[in-house]
Amino acid sequence: MPYLSRIRINPLRAASRTLLASPRAMHAAVQGGLPGLPDQARTLWRLDGDNPHRPHLFALTTDKPDWTHLVEQAGWPGADGEHYAVRDYTPLLQQLATGRRFAFRLTANPVQNTNRPDKPTLRQQERLDAGQRRSFRLGHRTATAQLNWFLTRTERWGFDIPSASHLDTTRTADGEPPRDVRITTRRRRAFGKGSLTAKEAQVVMQAVTYEGSLRVTDPARLTERLLAGIGPTKAYGCGLLTLAPLAERA
Repeated sequence: MPYLSRIRINPLRAASRTLLASPRAMHAAVQGGLPGLPDQARTLWRLDGDNPHRPHLFALTTDKPDWTHLVEQAGWPGADGEHYAVRDYTPLLQQLATGRRFAFRLTANPVQNTNRPDKPTLRQQERLDAGQRRSFRLGHRTATAQLNWFLTRTERWGFDIPSASHLDTTRTADGEPPRDVRITTRRRRAFGKGSLTAKEAQVVMQAVTYEGSLRVTDPARLTERLLAGIGPTKAYGCGLLTLAPLAERA
């Protein structure tokens, strides 16, 4: 049974600053809230900083978690209020139906695969000179490319993005109304992988947050993406798509 959790983070505490600055550390903290072996199932998580003074950590797990350790280390353990909430995710999944509309938020790492990088790094050039045939995975750097990456993949994820003509009367270059999706944050992250510090062992990603509304086209595919995540670097805070039902139009 999947569970969606929301945990309040106190950004002023020393442990919180470590977690907020390091996707590796946050991943370990999330795994620490789960019973059983960490590698038994995929765990998705995302940091939402709408209020920088009180960011929230969202986590989607297959087992029911206990976030007491996170509250004690990085929250307000002695304060009033709900420190964390854990909800059964099944009721939301049961609401998925073709044509149903939801507000959404997704933080993803939009990438492309190429055999010939335009500006290869020293390590990439060494691999090219050695005759490597395997393609390179490179992150999209511009907002336009990042948005295009998202819009060209929604069909395979089981939804489409309705037009946003009510938000903007201008039309795109191909004459179509703009879509109801926007990029709210873009952040490049680079950090060491595991205990290694060599340059080639680093993780480099573009963490891009998308928000808007979607319309379900294939409930089964969308359910799969909600549970398995979207795009690469899921262990480091990317891939979690969350939904909120929208009122049906008359």
